[in-house]
Amino acid sequence: MKLDLSASAADLTARLVDIESVSGSEGPLADAIEAALRDCGHLSVARDGNAIVARTELGRPERVVLAGHIDTVPVAGNLPSSLDRGLLYGCGASDMKSGVAVQLRLAAEVTAPAADVTYVFYDCEEVESERNGLRRLSRNDPASLAADFAILLEPTGGVVEGGCQGTLRAEIRAEGERAHSARAWLGRNAIHEAVGVLNVLRSYQAREPEVDGLRYREGLNAVGISGGVAGNVIPDECVVTVNYRFAPDRSAEQAAEHVREVFAGWRVTVTDVAGGARPGLGNQAAASFLAAIGGTPRAKLGWTDVARFARCWLTRAASMLRSPPSPNARSGCGAGSRAEGHADAKPGPAGTCPAMLSAAGPGRGEGCPSAYDR
Repeated sequence: MKLDLSASAADLTARLVDIESVSGSEGPLADAIEAALRDCGHLSVARDGNAIVARTELGRPERVVLAGHIDTVPVAGNLPSSLDRGLLYGCGASDMKSGVAVQLRLAAEVTAPAADVTYVFYDCEEVESERNGLRRLSRNDPASLAADFAILLEPTGGVVEGGCQGTLRAEIRAEGERAHSARAWLGRNAIHEAVGVLNVLRSYQAREPEVDGLRYREGLNAVGISGGVAGNVIPDECVVTVNYRFAPDRSAEQAAEHVREVFAGWRVTVTDVAGGARPGLGNQAAASFLAAIGGTPRAKLGWTDVARFARCWLTRAASMLRSPPSPNARSGCGAGSRAEGHADAKPGPAGTCPAMLSAAGPGRGEGCPSAYDR
């Protein structure tokens, strides 16, 4: 399989879509990307599993990362790609092979960029976090991700999206006393007691804080409930699972403490938590990028790999620009920039990632949410 990087971004997107790359099966596409990039004499190319890193080495004072994942969700009868009334359809066309096409075109054509550029193409973004190729790169070769600014080429409709939310899941336990349902007065029904938890959620007033000039909207919601022993037993426990999406002005630790305060009358177990990333649009590199792109930025509502770069660089600055795929190849990007270190982290030497993925969320092992939690 050969990629023609001189083709239009639209045609290149279609070619990328036609190379199936469901998470865990990215090998053929990674092979094609690696081969195409090795033909570019101005780039140094390295591979880690099915992740490819290509770099310019011009000695510029700044370095920019352009990053994107090459895997897709499972195919659902949407291959090969098709064109209908000027729109390209196919598995991964939007998320995010159109962005990968833009990366590849830039890598091939921009031989003397104003800043050195690192192009990162990584695998397994659409599945559980433990398999994520960007996570693996941060452990195996952290220097390859070192930069002053990063752009993730995901779809957002051509709008700059700044930073990202953090996410937390917790189990809230309502307790009762078990009894036979024929003598219910001898027990206390935990499912009935869970109404109190639901009432707290119903009346909860979510914050809408402004962070670095962008307004985030938080949310605290029940996403699951379980309880019951048997059809003739009064249950002694009912568990309500909640998901808290929090603005990046709160750390993972502060988010957990907030949830415990909200549910002070119940037993709370945090099962999964990952901090977000501040927009940092006041950072010089981010501000220049925004000025060049134009438009009005907005807060990213959701957790994304922007947070990995923020953690990797010990920064408070990360932002995203994304745009939709189409045959005229408008691209999408997301961005982050290196700035000050987190107060609770110790800065390492340039090119190292001492804090990335080190604050493990219970059950996750790295403080990053599972794929379905983004």
